[in-house]
Amino acid sequence: MNTEIEKILAFVTHIGIKHRYETLNEKTFLPGIKVAQGTLLLDLEKCLSPGDILHEAGHIAVTPETNRTCLTGDMKNHDHQAAEEMTAIAWSWAAACYLNIAPDVLFHQHGYKGSSASLITAFSNNTGFGYPLLYSWFMCEQPDHPNGYPNMLRWLRDDAYTQAQLKKITINTIRNIRA
Repeated sequence: MNTEIEKILAFVTHIGIKHRYETLNEKTFLPGIKVAQGTLLLDLEKCLSPGDILHEAGHIAVTPETNRTCLTGDMKNHDHQAAEEMTAIAWSWAAACYLNIAPDVLFHQHGYKGSSASLITAFSNNTGFGYPLLYSWFMCEQPDHPNGYPNMLRWLRDDAYTQAQLKKITINTIRNIRA
């Protein structure tokens, strides 16, 4: 197993995303990787890039915790459309930065429909996409904040935490209006 895969798997385990090794004989969206009941199933013989593991982990991470164990197969079957796809990409960029994994490992030449170089440029220049939802779920600060995106405050979406933070903001706003 290569160093990037070891780093990624230690990280996803640490943040609470499960994985296991399994021979995957069926065609999967990303070769060698399948999500089943919120767990990453990995056939490392077929995996194209360690970055793909981060991407699929990103889908699990940005899903509300009450729905994570329902995730199985193609994420489009779980209402992961353009916004969730972009957010999973932004999450995986933040994770790659945190783990000090090279951008071309995440955005490898065999993925992202030929847009790998453009994605590397956009995210390297802080002009990437997807972080607004991470910010709205209180998983990170805005990129212009001193410790903002791609630095993460939380690695897993937690809707109870988000609601508590929104309640604090509402209470503080009301106090400021009254003052």
